[in-house]
Amino acid sequence: MALVPYEEGGGWGARQLHSPWATHRFASRTIRLRQDWRGLGVAAVVWDAAVVLCAYLEMGVIDVRDRSVIELGAGTGLLGISIVFQMLYLWTWTICLRHTLLYHLGARVTITDRAAALEFLESNVQANLPPELRPRAVVKELTWGKDLGNFPPGAFDFILGADIVYLEETFAELLQTLDYLCSEQTVILLSCRIRYERDHKFLKMLRGRFSVSEVHYDSSKDVHIYKAQRASRKDDF
Repeated sequence: MALVPYEEGGGWGARQLHSPWATHRFASRTIRLRQDWRGLGVAAVVWDAAVVLCAYLEMGVIDVRDRSVIELGAGTGLLGISIVFQMLYLWTWTICLRHTLLYHLGARVTITDRAAALEFLESNVQANLPPELRPRAVVKELTWGKDLGNFPPGAFDFILGADIVYLEETFAELLQTLDYLCSEQTVILLSCRIRYERDHKFLKMLRGRFSVSEVHYDSSKDVHIYKAQRASRKDDF
């Protein structure tokens, strides 16, 4: 959300963040993203939380075929781009059980971030989506708590966020934004690394408005994925 530098350790992870490019493969597609640590800070590098959430969605736990999705604090755009390409597999019985690619499918995604990051974000989306799929991904400005009138309230099936919980001064605006964008049926998926006590504070604030459960943990990257819905909704995917 905030376009500020962020330091976390060193070594290989730091070199990845400072690299001008990040390459990942999801849905049998190679996604190559520009990074700009020096120019845009945390908004312009790929964080582990985004990679973990992409991998989780690729497991097929939820079906986003032609569903309306909004990503908050999209940064490089990896998550939004990848779910446009989401794939379904058809399991068939032959001599052995095998999976066969059924078809490419994807969501209709609104990919958002603050104004200063939009040109950079748009360039990654345009570079990675073929012309026939570009209408399925719209890049829009969204500063939490301020630009909400530009979005239809409660119109999204899914709200996604990867590593957007780290600045305590944004927590109230983030919750306001989630509340505005949610209907009774909307599913929120937040992927994050719990770094500080303030991160636990946000989860407590989130549970004050939504029914929250942890649905996945990647121990190799120390990333949690939380699902949240209106408190009256307790349905599984």
